[in-house]
Amino acid sequence: MPRRLPPLNALPSFEAAARHLSFSRAADELNVTHGAISRAIKHLEEQLDVQLFERGTRSVRLTAIGDPYAQSVREALDLLAAATKSASARHSDKTLNVSTSDGFAGRWLVPRLYRFHQANRDIDVRISTTGRLTTFLADGIDIAIRYGGGEYPGLTSELLTGEEVFPVCSPRLLEGAYPLREPGDLKYHTLIHDGFPIDWATWLRSADVSDVDPKSGLTFDSATFAVESAVQGEGVVLGRTMLVAADLAAGRLVRPFRQALTSASQYFVVYPPRAIHQRKVKAFRDWLLAEISHS
Repeated sequence: MPRRLPPLNALPSFEAAARHLSFSRAADELNVTHGAISRAIKHLEEQLDVQLFERGTRSVRLTAIGDPYAQSVREALDLLAAATKSASARHSDKTLNVSTSDGFAGRWLVPRLYRFHQANRDIDVRISTTGRLTTFLADGIDIAIRYGGGEYPGLTSELLTGEEVFPVCSPRLLEGAYPLREPGDLKYHTLIHDGFPIDWATWLRSADVSDVDPKSGLTFDSATFAVESAVQGEGVVLGRTMLVAADLAAGRLVRPFRQALTSASQYFVVYPPRAIHQRKVKAFRDWLLAEISHS
């Protein structure tokens, strides 16, 4: 019996709009116009003779029919993408594509990656640090390390570690004319910023310091560069546990004060559920968890 199939070219538009609950964001992801997304979904609804979205003035939401249908379509597209990837000669089972932030890659992952390579010489690792939240199969990403709340619909998310935030600096700043001995001494030193949500204003307030300008100093859009600036003695940065652990252990950085704030976000290893059946993905996931437990 012939299969009854929907208009297949409309499904990616529907799945993206359902995932984002936004026609505009779906259009951006698929590199088409808002109108193209709207027409594709309207055509799909006409063919199915059902309403998939409730459309508001500035928002859309899935109907009671659209919600489970979106989940089924997402699973079907994932299966199709996985089958296509498997059949494609361009994608080798020996190449592992990892997505993460530049800070985590530069300050934690890359210095340890040689150990994974030593244990898995048949797997070539490619690191992506674009800063954009990967859509995995569409981006050719196998596994990701994400920093957030851990809720990623349709994906497996496993906690790696939590994180504290605290000032760190070069040991040289503990000496000289204005040595760092208490939080108030920060007024004599350069603050280094990297755009992290817990900023200097938040930390200074928690330390009851009011005579330091929390916006002054050096600003980087990369945590890697911000930490390296502190290593070079250019100022004090708010260090994050995972990003400064190696520098603290090696003595390149020190904690001048014990005050720390706990971040609401945590690190997670994230991947599509079926990906764990690939040896390269499981090997990297297991290695990550082992490395974290020994950190």
